[in-house]
Amino acid sequence: MKIGIFGGSFNPPHNMHKQIALDLVNKNYLDKVIYVPTGNYYQKDDLIPAPIRYTMLKIMTKDYPNLEVSDYEIKNKLVYTYQTLDYFRQKYPKDQIYFICGTDNLKELYTWKNYKHILTNYKLLVIKRNHDQVEEILKYYQEYSNNIIILNLLQSRISSTTIREKISNNYEPTSKELDKNVLNYIKKKSLYKPHHHK
Repeated sequence: MKIGIFGGSFNPPHNMHKQIALDLVNKNYLDKVIYVPTGNYYQKDDLIPAPIRYTMLKIMTKDYPNLEVSDYEIKNKLVYTYQTLDYFRQKYPKDQIYFICGTDNLKELYTWKNYKHILTNYKLLVIKRNHDQVEEILKYYQEYSNNIIILNLLQSRISSTTIREKISNNYEPTSKELDKNVLNYIKKKSLYKPHHHK
């Protein structure tokens, strides 16, 4: 089985996160995708608590048997990507583990802890972001080119940042942007609302 590990803050998880995973399964790159939301230590602006982000992912994937969510990074204090990948490789020793990332991540990969370990032991499914010059980026990783698969998936321009901004300005995200059950959950919990009244 080919299992893809999809990490991120998923703050909130949106339709492109779902679409990428479904495309990878439908096009037979993978048999299963496991979302791994980052823990709270990952200091980003307005990152809401990990259990809530985990719950939103569970809501978004509940009707898709090939999509799963793992709380591995939430339960562990500080986790590097290579550790997460090693964990899943131990958990699924008979399967092939892939790491799903964007060209924006690939550009930075050489700054990641034990990045050579990742490139040597795992296949990367890399999603082209905006106008990244893929050839330029790949020059840095020539010796690992067999393990790097660049994908041209059609992507809509949805970003978690834009969705958060919309909500904090009292606009409602559209069904193109968010799964309706995730949107209902966000509304019910009043997530991403401004904390101060202007």
